[in-house]
This record gives sequence, C-alpha cells and structure tokens, in this order.
Amino acid sequence: MGDLIEALQIFLKYDNPSYPTHCEHDEMYICGDYEEMSQEDRDKVESLGFFWSEEDDCYQSFKFGSA
Repeated sequence: MGDLIEALQIFLKYDNPSYPTHCEHDEMYICGDYEEMSQEDRDKVESLGFFWSEEDDCYQSFKFGSA
C-alpha cells in the first residue's frame, strides 16, 4: 500500500481533481497531465506501478486494480 500512497502524493503535486481515480477491469486509472509532470516524477510513478496511456489520456496500473 505504501507504493500507492507514494504515487498518489506525486499525482497530488500536479492536480487535485474531485474524482481522481477510476477502477475498471482490474485496472486503476488516475487523472493527470503527462506534460506537466517532471521526468523524475514520471519515472518514479512508473517504478511504483503506473504507466501513461496515450489511448486513454491517463495513468493506469494493473498493480492497484479492482481484483
């Protein structure tokens, strides 16, 4: 759970939407802006289990999905 909390704290630095997450088909989606995030933070959230999806225009994770 520590990885999820750390990733959420990074996402919070860039935005604080009312409904930031969505889970569907064992994937967790996080609203975010890829261009605003520093490369260092992009690398960190990737190491924590999130990847950027250009198709869905958001970050996604299979690690924290709705299993």
